[in-house]
Amino acid sequence: MSAVAAVSLARKAAFDILLAVERGKAHADDLLREPAVDALSPADRHLATTLVLGVLRWQIRLDRQLKTLINKPGAKLDHEVSIALRMGAFQLQFLDRVPAHAAIDESVELTKQSGHRFASGLVNAVLRKFAALDPVADAPEESAAEIAQAYAHPAWLVERWTHLYGQEAARVICRHGQAQPTRTVRLVDSAAEAELIDAGLCLEPGAILTAACFVISGDATTKAAWREGRVRIQDEGSQLIAELAASPGETLNQKVKTILDTCAAPGGKTLILAERNPAARILACESSQRRLAELTTRLAAYSGRIECRLADATALPEESSFDLVLADVPCSGTGTLGRNPEIRHRLRPEDLPRHAERQRAILSAAFRSARPGGHVVYSTCSLEPEENEQVVACALAENRNARQLSLADRIAALVRAGILTSPAAARLLDCLTPEGALRLLPGALPTDGFYVALIEKIA
Repeated sequence: MSAVAAVSLARKAAFDILLAVERGKAHADDLLREPAVDALSPADRHLATTLVLGVLRWQIRLDRQLKTLINKPGAKLDHEVSIALRMGAFQLQFLDRVPAHAAIDESVELTKQSGHRFASGLVNAVLRKFAALDPVADAPEESAAEIAQAYAHPAWLVERWTHLYGQEAARVICRHGQAQPTRTVRLVDSAAEAELIDAGLCLEPGAILTAACFVISGDATTKAAWREGRVRIQDEGSQLIAELAASPGETLNQKVKTILDTCAAPGGKTLILAERNPAARILACESSQRRLAELTTRLAAYSGRIECRLADATALPEESSFDLVLADVPCSGTGTLGRNPEIRHRLRPEDLPRHAERQRAILSAAFRSARPGGHVVYSTCSLEPEENEQVVACALAENRNARQLSLADRIAALVRAGILTSPAAARLLDCLTPEGALRLLPGALPTDGFYVALIEKIA
């Protein structure tokens, strides 16, 4: 058997993705949707995804354990060697169905194939010692540092969350960040639901939304309904943000006729805004040419009333004519660490003020674009106050004709419309801040963490 044949396609794909992430060339989520991964068999695609996300989730703990097994623990390893070690250790510790010899031998082979044959002996020896270790016992979690160690999160983040939300909430956030996220889909019509069920996929109603939202088991991306855009993978929390934005509640005194989506890609929220406001015209802006092209393709079915425009969100149209403006801004993403685990490895405390500066600029531009009496919905998938209430407070201080409204009315309107379940609504109302914004921490409901605020432009 040749050396190349000795490594499974799934492990080779996972290795290449992890190496690209380690070098800062791309995000894991984007790479896992590349054609090379799509071309794998379902079983190989599942294993590659498990390896990539699992290694990234547990990397902090794995590195700490592996360091104790290296003869020179202070030695700096090449990226390829570190990744081979992490992949092997993750399989040995977390994947019961993978034989130890497969995890070790293929990690050694990946080391050789990556041009580090001299290090293959080290990888082999370290992983064999790792395999002989006793199972990791659950350590007490009595401090932020111990929680961070137990759940492989950066200590500085856990210390922040402990200070902001309390120790138990920080523990729940970290536990959620280590779990495989629930996969939810949004179905455009009942025919799509029937097609997926007929194909053997299992659909269960969402925990929050009653309309069009389902938890799915199985791969829908190979089905015709997916290719035709009648099935969309979208976190239930992301759908809820769009539903809150689209719902007029009782505070908007006329129907929404014009909508601006300031940071529209990938387009899931834009589509919900279009579905809930069938008479509205929508301007969807995106600053990346590549993402704009993808957005335009995704929104093609609505091209008659959705205009996709290349535009920076800090320099939006100043017509002051939009009834509704959605500013779902780029952020640190700390509410999505279960779905995007590599964030924890690249985010630094100094990044938060940088994000906040751009977020304030986007929100100011969004506010200028709203008509008098119109509404701006500001949202992030961040847990950090610098990116959330502090950005909103700054916008309110700079604009005397702005006032923040409570989202309680819109939550109630979604229940009356049969879109939001009553139990979920009760939980969401408990999560409203004193100002009326919604802050949902990961683990409070089966969604990512996010923040949503509603601002009215006073006539």
